[in-house]
Amino acid sequence: MSKVSLEGQVAVVTGAGRGVGELLARKLSARGAKIALVGLEPDELKQVAGRLHTEAEAWHVDVTDHVAMARVAQEVKERFGKVDIVVANAGVASGGPFVESDPDAWRRVIEVNLIGSAVTGRAFLPVLMESRGYLLQIASLAAITPAPMMTAYCASKSGVEAYAHSLRAEVGYKGVKVGVGYLSWTDTDMVRGADQDDVMRELRQRLPWPSNKTYPLGPAVDRIVAGIERRSSHVYAQWWLRGMQGIRGYLPAVIGSVGQREMRRFEPRLGSVSTGLVGAGGSADEQARGR
Repeated sequence: MSKVSLEGQVAVVTGAGRGVGELLARKLSARGAKIALVGLEPDELKQVAGRLHTEAEAWHVDVTDHVAMARVAQEVKERFGKVDIVVANAGVASGGPFVESDPDAWRRVIEVNLIGSAVTGRAFLPVLMESRGYLLQIASLAAITPAPMMTAYCASKSGVEAYAHSLRAEVGYKGVKVGVGYLSWTDTDMVRGADQDDVMRELRQRLPWPSNKTYPLGPAVDRIVAGIERRSSHVYAQWWLRGMQGIRGYLPAVIGSVGQREMRRFEPRLGSVSTGLVGAGGSADEQARGR
């Protein structure tokens, strides 16, 4: 598939204050794209904007807010004249046993990851239709395989994968391409925050190779950038994730069997697992909502 030059293109990145979103914005800017940074952390977003190589501006907004995101889409178009690329990257995570989970945190994962992605698409698709642009929805290994202690995150990422695949069929004839980006455990604040919990860290380490490793952020984002340049339908931040697609039908049974054994092993320690949002991004989300 041929590459599209990013020089002069306008890219919107949600969740751009840290992690995947922040580095993606930097790498897209280094290739000549103008960047609209969207997120909940105004100070971090301004710092990111100040470090970019091209024109950039930040919008402090909650991606679950329909009215605010529609306004942002209009303002981005007014500021830059068009929108060519939108990366729906904003996300939060929580862990722990579902029965003991914090219902507010569980719901918030669904709201940000799934509803927020849909709100982002609804806001920006009209301008992407004008430019015949590209929407990349960030999903996860969690969309391909279930995992115990991650019910909200797996549900949200399975949801955004299905949503994006459905959307691709709807908007393709209008010139808009839709991609799904898959990442395994990648070295971000979210993963480091989850690893602060001993049980969650040990449970992950007992996953089969290569899904038990944490992968460096830089190469993962390089692969995402390459997918954006190709307007790819599927973007794999780690090479082996592509191969998971062929066996995903078998994974629920395997995880169901192995997971039961591991949960029995960890049961005496499950009461210590934190059930709130994890990492610095999770803390920022809670602070923005006054929790």
